[in-house]
Amino acid sequence: MSMVDVSRKPEAFREATATGSICLRKTTVKRIKEGEIEKGDVFTVAKIAGISAAKKTSELLPLCHPLPLTNVDVQVKVKDESTITAEATVKTIAKTGVEMEALVAVSTALLTVWDMTKQYEKDEAGQYPHTVIEEIHVIHKEKQEGKH
Repeated sequence: MSMVDVSRKPEAFREATATGSICLRKTTVKRIKEGEIEKGDVFTVAKIAGISAAKKTSELLPLCHPLPLTNVDVQVKVKDESTITAEATVKTIAKTGVEMEALVAVSTALLTVWDMTKQYEKDEAGQYPHTVIEEIHVIHKEKQEGKH
């Protein structure tokens, strides 16, 4: 087992965007919109968590190259009455891409939403039947050699 050898690859501008969503109870989404979550501002905390996670991707995924990220943008918003979406765009000038960083950012942002709202999601049996994280995937990938 080893990391992919990128020694001979040229540096290039690279960008990737990933997205995903979390399904919650309608009442929980309403609480988020009205700023009634006990732990605080869900969107701000989730954005910061996503940015921090992107920067630590190589620490979490053992064969992932550490990259000098030049920008991480995470957006978290209400999609509909029971869905919150997260989208992360990550940029670098490096020898390998940033898809994993974008995916880790989205995953962590959504996990943060769950962590901050889970007390409102339990049913009578202590389960989370409405809370589902789904559709995490890369929606954009770009590479521009010689344009950095």
